[in-house]
Amino acid sequence: MKFGKVEHPENVDFTLPMDHLDTEVLLSKQSAETPLKIHVGCAKWNRQDLKNFYPRGTKDELVYYASQFNAIELNATFYRIFPDEQYTKWHDKTPDNFKFFPKISQDISHLRRLNEKVYPIVDRYLEVTSNLKEKLGTIFLQMHGNFGPKNWDRVVQFVAHWPKEFSLAMEFRHTDWFNDTHVAQELYHLLEENNIANILVDTAGRRDIMHMRLTNNEAFVRYVGANHKSDYDRLDDWVNKLVAWKGKGLRNIHFFVHQNMELESPLLAAYFIAKLNKKLGCNLQIPKTLNDSPNTLF
Repeated sequence: MKFGKVEHPENVDFTLPMDHLDTEVLLSKQSAETPLKIHVGCAKWNRQDLKNFYPRGTKDELVYYASQFNAIELNATFYRIFPDEQYTKWHDKTPDNFKFFPKISQDISHLRRLNEKVYPIVDRYLEVTSNLKEKLGTIFLQMHGNFGPKNWDRVVQFVAHWPKEFSLAMEFRHTDWFNDTHVAQELYHLLEENNIANILVDTAGRRDIMHMRLTNNEAFVRYVGANHKSDYDRLDDWVNKLVAWKGKGLRNIHFFVHQNMELESPLLAAYFIAKLNKKLGCNLQIPKTLNDSPNTLF
């Protein structure tokens, strides 16, 4: 993911902003008896992108990936809607505890930009995606950076059309969704009323969209490493943030690791999982990498 890439990440202030005031209010309403669910993964499973991950002789990349991680942010579905049988194959190749978090087709988000012609495409997308069955996690919609608040009515109509049996997360990249307080509050209210997760994107060049506003009991985080030694410190900060949110009521953590240049995403993810296990007392599997020493990339 090259979104928010900068030439000199050492000059970026990566400090996580203070929580939005309504985040704590929302979390305080959650039941403490609800079990904590954590899914961590990368955005892709192909060998070309995930360097230093697959052992020599690996025949099926998804099968091996799913033996190491419990989730994948399925970006492949952004580029096309696959045939029904492809989703069934993905389902059948993965363990019982594995979850797919698929990205909505660009035909819906970028080409037609949520206009009135997207709904047959949405229905077809959901028809085939449902073949993932119990392994289907939250589906997410990522809008283009030039999709601004002037398109508010399209967002409202899309949310109204969306079937509530499918969990949804939404990502907005136009800065005016967040720098206008009235617009931001309208958006947050819409998402919260419809139990839609407000995606948190942590990337170097777009600190303006780090809103830290949860809109349901789900922290859906898309973390973009800058291919810099600061990536590890940033992951430490996220562990501390998620621990704090868990203490306030958070029960669903979905954290996906990207890099501007996909070189060591599994290594970063393994580091993150190990820290999360220690701080939260959970027992997530730590993925094996061909080089298990942190900070080797730098």
